[in-house]
Amino acid sequence: MKLELENKQCDCYIDKLTGLHNRLALLEYIKTNKTYTLFILDIDNFSNINSTYGYLIGDEVLVNITSYLKKLKPPHGEIFRFDGDKFVFLTNKTLLKIEMEDLAQSVISFFNEIEVYIDEDVAIKVFFSIGIYTGHGFNLLNYANLALNDARRYKKNSYKLFDINSTYIKNQLQNIDWVSHIRKYIEDERFVLFYQPIYDHKLNKVTKYESLIRIAYGDSFITPDNFLDACKLTGILELVTRFVITTSFKKFSQTEYSFSINITSDDINLGYLEKLLLKRCEQYNIEPSRVILEILEDITTLTEPHMLQQINSLRAKGFKIALDDFGVENSNFARLVDFHPDYIKIDGIFIKDLVENKKSQIVVQTIVDFCKLCNIEVIAEYVHSEAVMEKVKEYEIEFSQGYFIGEPKQEL
Repeated sequence: MKLELENKQCDCYIDKLTGLHNRLALLEYIKTNKTYTLFILDIDNFSNINSTYGYLIGDEVLVNITSYLKKLKPPHGEIFRFDGDKFVFLTNKTLLKIEMEDLAQSVISFFNEIEVYIDEDVAIKVFFSIGIYTGHGFNLLNYANLALNDARRYKKNSYKLFDINSTYIKNQLQNIDWVSHIRKYIEDERFVLFYQPIYDHKLNKVTKYESLIRIAYGDSFITPDNFLDACKLTGILELVTRFVITTSFKKFSQTEYSFSINITSDDINLGYLEKLLLKRCEQYNIEPSRVILEILEDITTLTEPHMLQQINSLRAKGFKIALDDFGVENSNFARLVDFHPDYIKIDGIFIKDLVENKKSQIVVQTIVDFCKLCNIEVIAEYVHSEAVMEKVKEYEIEFSQGYFIGEPKQEL
C-alpha cells in the first residue's frame, strides 16, 4: 500500500519531528470511499513524561517510539503521526478480527517489555491504548477514537474494536446526532420547563419545586439525560442554564415557593452565575434565600479551591446550595464537611426500594445521621408510593420528592 498523494514529499504532509506522514496526509488519504482498517494508538502516560522530564526528552521518546512502530505496523500498511502522542496504522488489506486483535496485542506487549529511552539517570517506559475500526471516510478516525475511549473506560494499556452494541459507543453516537440538532432546537424555541413539587414533612405541604428542562418533540418531551452532553459539546450549556434561570424566576415571581435550578461545574467555571442570579432577583423581586442551586457534580470536583470560592460567594449572597444524587459514585463524607451544602438529595436508587431493602436502609440511615450532625437538610428522591413516603418519615428526612408527591408538569 502506497500513499496516493499528488506530492507525497511535500513538507505539508510530513511530520518534522518523526519524518512520518502527518495528520493532513492521513485526511487526504481517507477522504476516498475505499475501505481501510485504521488503528489509532495513543500513549497513555505521555503527558507525565513531558511534565517530569521536559519536552526535549519527550521529543526523543517520540522519535524512538517511531522507529519501533515502523517495525510493528501491519504488512503493506502505512504509519502516521496523527497528533501529539497519537499514531495511526492504516491498511487496505482485509484483516480478520483475530488478525486485528493480534496486531494490537503485539504492540501493547512489545512496549510492555522495553524501555524507549535510557541514559545514565533515566529509563522510560510507555504504554499504549488502541482503538480499531474498519470502514471508509472520516468515520475511520471518529469510530476508531470512540473504540479507543471505550477501551480506556475499563483499562488503560488495552485495545478495543469498534462495537456498535457497546453502551458507551451507543451513547456517544447519540450525542453526535444530538450535536447536529441541538442548535436548531434552541433557535426554534423548543426548550420548555417542567416543575416537580417537593413536600415538606414538618409543614405537611409542598414548599418547593424543582425546575426541569425538556425539549418539546411532537407530542412528547425529551429529558436532559438525552441531550445534556450534546449541549456541553456544542458550547450552548450556558444558554440552556440562562433559559432555566430566567424562566424559573418569572414563573415563581408571583408565588411564595422556593425553587431549585440545576447547574453544573461548567456553569460555575464560566463565572456568570452570581451576576445573573442577583440581576434576576432584583428584576423579579425574589429573595436569594428562595433560590436553591442544585449542583449536578460529584463532591470531589466541588471541593476544588476555585469551585469552593464561587459556591461560598453565592452562599454568602443568600442562595441555597443542594448536592444531587448523594450516596453513589464519588460521594465522600469528609469532603461533604468542606463543601457543607444546605441540602443533599439522597440518590433515588436507595429510596425507591427503601421499604424492603436492608442495604438501602443502612445507607439512608447513615446519610441522615451524618447530615443531622452537620445541620444539612435531606431530600428523598423517587418517593413513588405511600409506603415509601411513610418509611422516609420514619427516618426523619425533611423533604420528599417523587411521583407520589407529584409528577413534573408545566404548571404548578
